[in-house]
This record gives sequence, C-alpha cells and structure tokens, in this order.
Amino acid sequence: MAAPDEPPPDSKLTRSKQRWAQEGRFLTGKTSRPGQQRLPPGQHLTRDWPTLDLGPAPTISRERWRLDVYGAVEQPLFWDFQQFTAQPQKKFISDIHCVTTWSRYDNQWEGLSTRDLLDACRPRDEARFLVLHSYDGYTTNLALEDFAADDALLAHSWSGAPLEAEHGGPVRLVVPHLYFWKSAKWLQSIEFLADDAPGYWEVRGYHNRGDPWKEERYSGD
Repeated sequence: MAAPDEPPPDSKLTRSKQRWAQEGRFLTGKTSRPGQQRLPPGQHLTRDWPTLDLGPAPTISRERWRLDVYGAVEQPLFWDFQQFTAQPQKKFISDIHCVTTWSRYDNQWEGLSTRDLLDACRPRDEARFLVLHSYDGYTTNLALEDFAADDALLAHSWSGAPLEAEHGGPVRLVVPHLYFWKSAKWLQSIEFLADDAPGYWEVRGYHNRGDPWKEERYSGD
C-alpha cells in the first residue's frame, strides 16, 4: 500500500495507459447524449466486471476502514464503517463505462448518496472541487456538481453483497455519468477545495472531466 499522499508505483499498466493517451487510442471522434443512446461512443458491452489496477489491491477490513471528509466544509467528518452505514442508505441501479472501452449495464449499488454526504459536511461557499484519496495512494478530482449527481453514491455493496476488495471495497465512489476512473476505489478521504487539483490520471494525459458521451478520454480531446 502506498503511503498517504504518495502516488502508486509506476507499472506496466500505467505506462500502457499513458501511451494510449499519447496515441489517442480508442477514440472514434463521435459524440452523443445519454438520451440518444445508452452505450457511449467507442464502448462495447461486457457481462463480466474487468479489473484494471495500478498494483496489488490494498486489503482494508471494514473494521479498519475510515473515511475523512475535510477541507472547505463547515463540518469535517471522520467516520468508521459503523458510523458510515448509520447514515441514510440508498440503492441505485446504474451503468459502468470504463475508459478502456468496456461498459456494463444495470449494476445494483447500495451505500450513502453523495447528496446526503454533502448535507452532512456542508461545503462552504468557496468549495467548487474535490479530490478523492484512496488507500493505495490514487487520487482523482471532480467538480462539485459532478460529485453531487442524483445517482452518485459511496457504495459498500454491489448486487446485494459486500463490495469485494478487487472492485474497491470496503467503499468506493460511483459517479455513473463519468468514465469509471473518476469513481475512486478504496476510498479513504474526500478533500473539498476552492481550486481544481488534477489527480493521478489527469496529470498523465487523461481528460480532466471524463464525459463518456462526449468521448472525453484524454486531455485535448
């Protein structure tokens, strides 16, 4: 596991995905809107749930897991798993769209909606962005409006069972309207900021927002 604020080590996957960004791999040049078609441009359906990680998945038990929410908020939060699941729980069904071109329909999630988290921490007026920090050292950035999507949540369960470690358990973010690298696995903390702060893939050639229907895979798309 990477030390806090230390990015994951370089890997074959990291080098390959940086090369894809440089080459514009998988780009079709097409765009659409979610209402026009369910499958974004350049995507293909799978029934499996592929895993692509930067290294060995960190193993964090529910007993050891903690979530810190801090920065430009009125009420910082420091929850263990019991406190986290004591909050209002929601169930959503949504699709996954990975930047490596696979999509999976109708995933059943359970967890804390991001809107309920926002009600609990109360972002200050200057908060416009946030950074998600993971237990493996990974980071990714989001605009507050994307984090607050009506179907976004911090998920602890998938298809009625606890979220497995390989898929980001005990808790991961799920933001269905963006490419899935924005939905950080092994969530450790959420930092609210006035200014944007690009994360791990965003500084390695990937788009700062990542809208699948606009095919925002890479920087400069």
